[in-house]
Amino acid sequence: MMEKNIETILVKAGRKKKYTQGAINPIVQRTSSIIFDSIHHKNQASKNNNNYELFYGRKGTLTHFSLQKAMLKLENGFGCALYPCGTAAITHSILSFISAGDHILITNSAYEPTQNFCQYLLHKMNVTTTWFNPLIGDKINTLIQNNTRLILLESPGSITMEIEDIPTIINSIRYKNPNIIILLDNTWSAGVFLKPLDMGIDISIQSGTKYIIGHSDAMIGTAVANQRCWTQLREHSYLMGQTIDPDTAYLATRGLRTLYTRLKQHEKNGLMVARWLSSHPQVARVNHPALPSCTGHEYFTRDFTGSCGLFSFILKKRLNNQQLDNYINNFQHFQIAYSWGGFESLILAYQVEELQKIRKNIKLDFTGTLIRLHIGLENVDDLIYDLDNAFKRIL
Repeated sequence: MMEKNIETILVKAGRKKKYTQGAINPIVQRTSSIIFDSIHHKNQASKNNNNYELFYGRKGTLTHFSLQKAMLKLENGFGCALYPCGTAAITHSILSFISAGDHILITNSAYEPTQNFCQYLLHKMNVTTTWFNPLIGDKINTLIQNNTRLILLESPGSITMEIEDIPTIINSIRYKNPNIIILLDNTWSAGVFLKPLDMGIDISIQSGTKYIIGHSDAMIGTAVANQRCWTQLREHSYLMGQTIDPDTAYLATRGLRTLYTRLKQHEKNGLMVARWLSSHPQVARVNHPALPSCTGHEYFTRDFTGSCGLFSFILKKRLNNQQLDNYINNFQHFQIAYSWGGFESLILAYQVEELQKIRKNIKLDFTGTLIRLHIGLENVDDLIYDLDNAFKRIL
């Protein structure tokens, strides 16, 4: 019977006996070399090494294949490539489809390392980048050039959380040039609350370091491709030496089993905190996609089936250095750290001039200090109490 419900899919996927060897979980197969019984066996393995069959450690082991099969179930894809982190998944997915002299389109709300990669490395390869407003909609086709090869979306946008009109952008791109490769950073939804490939995206990318791993103790990136893009993505990533160790693959597969349950709790906790912040007199705006105050909220309600624990909010005033120190440095439950998606709550602060540097030609519509939160699995009353005390420190 084919599983249709996401909870069941996450529990069952990638658990064929071939991968588990009769146990509940897939085996952890640590190896570089695969031993062949004969020359004929080696030759057959060489012919089949692109089909999740044992050939060489860098091509994958049973542990990797289990995770890849599970990711295909989660994101409804044709093939899955694995990378040592989310940034590697983004950069090597881009590199797999471009050549010197090409032009690409990138949302200016993309993850900052993605922007830096385009600005500093692709520029040296004579690949030009045009940055576009995440709310551009069907006007995206006005930016397409004769040498435009690829477009990268990210929804919600990094830090400021804008939601893009994904179907409109896809339709506009396909109408103008159906050969353009469309990528989407799908980390925020964890592949659970948004199904990009079903919408016409070619490659859905995740930093599995976040919710798939879920415990802040390993790093991994995934790229799930449709049929037309899979062979090229697979072969180019292999040529660039992209691989992960089997222990990390195992941790990611284990994380998938509880992914939905954890996400629903992150969602519940996050919404409770976001709604509390919405009514706070020191808060100008809450950038939580599930709330009407978030830019592009109407697209969220149409395209997404849920939310997670990551969002931001803007204070009514810009904190000076001393106020910012008093606010950020004295939390009990929120830790100051990059990344997100683990069980713990995290906090980072940004001044508008910092964000303006990574928003290219788009003028930001606020002046107050922006606070990014990841709401973890702690008791929500404790988190709200912690935030309430922080506001008292900056009165």
